[in-house]
Amino acid sequence: MPKSLIEELEAAAQSEATRKSYAQALRHFKAWGGQVPSTATVVAAYIAELSQTHKTATIAHRLIAIHHAHQKAGHASPVMTSKVKAVMQGIRRTKGTAQRRVHALVKDDLIAALALADKQLPNKAARDRAVLLVGFAGAFRRSELVGIRVEHLHFMEAGVEVLLPRSKTDQEGVGRTIFIPHARGAVCPVKALQSWLELAGIETGLVFRSISRHDHIGARLTAQSVALIVKAAIGRVRGHDAQNYSGHSLRSGFVTQAAMAGLPTFQIKEVTGHRSDVTLAKYVRPVQRRKVPSLL
Repeated sequence: MPKSLIEELEAAAQSEATRKSYAQALRHFKAWGGQVPSTATVVAAYIAELSQTHKTATIAHRLIAIHHAHQKAGHASPVMTSKVKAVMQGIRRTKGTAQRRVHALVKDDLIAALALADKQLPNKAARDRAVLLVGFAGAFRRSELVGIRVEHLHFMEAGVEVLLPRSKTDQEGVGRTIFIPHARGAVCPVKALQSWLELAGIETGLVFRSISRHDHIGARLTAQSVALIVKAAIGRVRGHDAQNYSGHSLRSGFVTQAAMAGLPTFQIKEVTGHRSDVTLAKYVRPVQRRKVPSLL
């Protein structure tokens, strides 16, 4: 079998985002002075230095990238040695493993943010309204949201179906469909989506596009731009507190609101695509704890 075909199939085993993140991590390691192949002593020194400035999750990701690079090149991985494992265990015990959790953008804050977002220039106001409402109602990941194409939409009387050909938990491209129902009044995500498409004149291709300061519609919207839209929207409502929100706040906001409304887990998973109840419980349990009555 041709080597190029083998390499092509190996590359296809990972998502583009994963390949990019591994490449970036490896560049950082090499810029620090590391190389492939490397030794346990060098890698241990590298992560020990990282522990002074980086989070535990970031260090773990760098180790995975280094390990993958060694495997791909046919070298023994220093990451699997007892020395590196011991240093990493020490980092976890010293720094802890708690991840930063962004705030969920729940319904009341979303409605307040929408009211102020509408005061922007026409295209940007319509685009941001659609991003916020569709992102929330469909519990989309940032990458899923910016990847939606007109061809993936199926409007119907009850709402709109959105096809996701591929997602973080569906790397083999089986695909799944998310249904977004109509809502009452000005917070209807379906109407917001239709209004944006009509105003922007978008009939094919990517649904969400970048917009210049002069309100001119541009090319593809990036995942990072979704985070900036959320931060800007909540910043108009909560000011400095916007730093605690991100693009993921829309997805976590849906789960939190659904749990508050008493939706069963299986219905929430139908929208979010979560495969693990354990992962979903990270959002649901805090809501359930707030419902515990006082015994005093």
